[in-house]
Amino acid sequence: MNKIEHVGIAVKNIQEANLVFEKILGVSAYKEELVATEQVNTSFFKVGENKIELLEATGPDSPIAKFLARKGEGIHHIAFDVDDILSEMERLKGEGFVLLNEVPKQGADNKLVCFVHPKDTSGVLIELCQQI
Repeated sequence: MNKIEHVGIAVKNIQEANLVFEKILGVSAYKEELVATEQVNTSFFKVGENKIELLEATGPDSPIAKFLARKGEGIHHIAFDVDDILSEMERLKGEGFVLLNEVPKQGADNKLVCFVHPKDTSGVLIELCQQI
């Protein structure tokens, strides 16, 4: 793992949350993207080397909608940048971690992604990200 790639925050309304984070961070979102496969709208902010991803559900069955129903708005995941997502997935499986997907999938911001089940990581959803 190279570094924290971003912190994902689940929000009910991405336009309202964008305004809040623009005020907090002093910058506008550099990218907004619909990830249809995950039923989520995203927007990304960058301050220095740090990135924040806001996540808004696009349907009631999306993972973000379910998260919001259970926990409300807040931190959803921490993403880590990796050079080789396949070997990192194998390493983590070898360490006994449960992965939420067996093969990497296309994620936001031109990344391949895989998630590690939070039951194995002290309740924190971990995302692995590899630049495509």
